[in-house]
This record gives sequence, C-alpha cells and structure tokens, in this order.
Amino acid sequence: MAAAAPSTPLGPFIDSAVAWTTWVTLMGAVGLTTLALLSAGPAAARTAPAALPAVTARLSLAAAVLGVLVVPAVLTDLAHGASKTHGYDYAAAWDTLFDGSNAGRLSGLEVTLSLAGAALVAPLVVRSIAAGPARRWLLSAGLAASSVALGTTKFPTRTPADWGRTSFDTLVWMLHLLGGGVWLGGLAGLLLLAFPGAVPAAGRRPFWSAAIRRFSVTAMASVAGITLSGLFLYWAHVDGPTQLVTTMYGRVLGVKILIFGGLLLLGMVNQFWLHPKIDALREEGDQRPLATLLLRRFPLVVAVEVLLGMTLLFVAPFLHGSARNQAFQARAAEQSATPIPAKKLPKLPAKEVSASTWVYGTAETAAVVVLMVGAYRVSGRLARRRTDGTATPATAAA
Repeated sequence: MAAAAPSTPLGPFIDSAVAWTTWVTLMGAVGLTTLALLSAGPAAARTAPAALPAVTARLSLAAAVLGVLVVPAVLTDLAHGASKTHGYDYAAAWDTLFDGSNAGRLSGLEVTLSLAGAALVAPLVVRSIAAGPARRWLLSAGLAASSVALGTTKFPTRTPADWGRTSFDTLVWMLHLLGGGVWLGGLAGLLLLAFPGAVPAAGRRPFWSAAIRRFSVTAMASVAGITLSGLFLYWAHVDGPTQLVTTMYGRVLGVKILIFGGLLLLGMVNQFWLHPKIDALREEGDQRPLATLLLRRFPLVVAVEVLLGMTLLFVAPFLHGSARNQAFQARAAEQSATPIPAKKLPKLPAKEVSASTWVYGTAETAAVVVLMVGAYRVSGRLARRRTDGTATPATAAA
C-alpha cells in the first residue's frame, strides 16, 4: 500500500496578511517616489509649473507615510516569527535587529533605510522646498534608500556556496520587486493626483497628457522587468504547465498570473485607447464633452488597476517552496509504503543553468524589449493621429 501524498497547505491567513502590509509599504514608497521624480514632477514643471509644488508635496507625503509604516509592518512580521505561542513578541523582534546575524543585519537595514527614505522626502511636503532645487536631490536619495530597503528582503542571509548563481538570483528578484513597486506604486500615485487640489483646472489637460506619457515609459520598462524575471522564476520553480494545476504552488502561481494578465489588459486599454484620446485633448480650446468623460474614466480605470495590484501582492505570500519539489515529494510519498514526515521529504536540487538556458533567456529578453518599444511607438503614433484629427476642426472653426 502506498502512503498518502503529502498535503501542501497555503499557510495561515494572518501570515500572508502581515507579509502583504510589508510589501505594500515597501513597494508603495518606491513607486510614489519614482513617479514624483521621473513622471509627474517633470510633467508639471513643463506643462503647469504652478502645480509642481502641490504635485511633489502630495506624492512625497504619501511616500513618507508609507516609509514610516514599514517599521511596524516589519516588526509585526518579525514578532510573529519570534513568538513561541503563535502570537506577537515585539520585544524579541526588536532585539533581532542588528543582532550580529546576517538576517538581523538585513532586517535592521530594512527598517533603517525605510526611515531614511521617509526622512529624505518628508521636507518636500513643504511646498517652498518642493519648488526649489533640492527637490530632485531629495527624491533621488529617498528613492535609493527605499530601493535598497526593498532589496534587503531578498538579499541572501547566508554566505552562498555559489556566488555567481546567488548574485544572479538576487538580481532577478530585485528586478521583479522594483518593477512591481514602480508600476503599482506609480498607479497609486496617479490615483492620488486625480483627486482635486493637486493640479489647477487650467493646466489639467496638458499635465495629464505629459504625465501619463512619461509614466508609460517607466510602466513599460517595469512590465518588461517583471515579465523577464517572472519567466526566470517560472523556469526555476516549475517543471512544465501541468504543475500549474497539479501542485499547490502552481495553482497559486496560476492565480497570480491571471491577475497579472488582467493588469496587462487594463494597461493595454490605457496605452492604446485612453491615453491617445487624452493626448488628443491637448489641443487648446477643445471643450467637447469627451474631455470630461475621459478625464473621469481615467481615475476609475487606474483605481481598478490599483485594486488588482493590491490583490496580486496579497496572493504572492502564499507561494511557498516550488512546484518542482511539491510534485517530486508527492511522487516519493506515493512510492513509499510508510508515511514520510514533512521535514524528511526529499528535495530536488536547484536547476542547473546550461548554454541553452542562456540562449532561450537572451531570445526572451530581446523579444520582450522589442515588444515594449514597439508598443510605445505605436501608442505614440495613435496619439499624434488623434491630436492631428482634433486640430483640424478647431482650426477650421477659428
């Protein structure tokens, strides 16, 4: 008689909820700061200079708040792990920060750098500072600190036996996390700016046209990074599409892929339909009802994207182990006459990178880059055509 296959539980709901708050705060701080530095700030400076202080102050305040909230989120996660009664031992969690171990150093750096990032962008809440030359320097320094704080979650806690493979894995995770932070945090920032008070009504149309166009560049780069790193992580943890339905890891990953696909579909709607139409509204004197309709619809679409992104971040902590190991352990249990304790179940070694892996990886990278660049150029042409189309009636009327 074969033993029953080992069960793979999702894990406690509260653990994933605590992890979710950590990811939301860390990635949100990175995304909001990036939006202020690379997209919304330059767009305001070029199209509506009077709105630059308000735009910068609003995004900086949100980034600073999230940077501070990282501390209780991280400490709660550590306290839950340190408690011997499945509760929360905050005193023990505090003692683990910089306790001499690599894990303690990384946790300490995560907290310290998050606070440093918040402290660097906090002065920009004052509009006189936000309008001054220190804006770019403070945002750049705050972004660097927040990015490293996010990266510490995936830095190795032990001295690696294979520095090359570990360094590459860490780089892939950094690309995955930073891409997600810039994309999802940027969407949340755009939603914040859609509320009244940030951009005067007179400069709203040119600002949104420029801001959305600039954000499209960073969003597409982020999606490319997420896609490429996701393909590598899929290769490392999944042996074929069948494991997406036969293992718990694969099923959770499948849900995550579906949510990511929904985000991509909404992004395509924005990129190839909504954004070009908003660009067309730059023509001065255009008072068509379409303008109001589109500028109201845009925040709604972005809000749905933000909700989907928050859901994706909630699903991600449920990924434990790998589909490869879960399938291998199920087969081992089926072939055993006696039950195998969970801690003694065999594990597969990590996949070895071969020459074919590099060839396929290079081809995938080139394909994704070409696709993203081509999509950006096509959306730009659509925007120019729509702008030219609206210019003619306005000129004729004049």
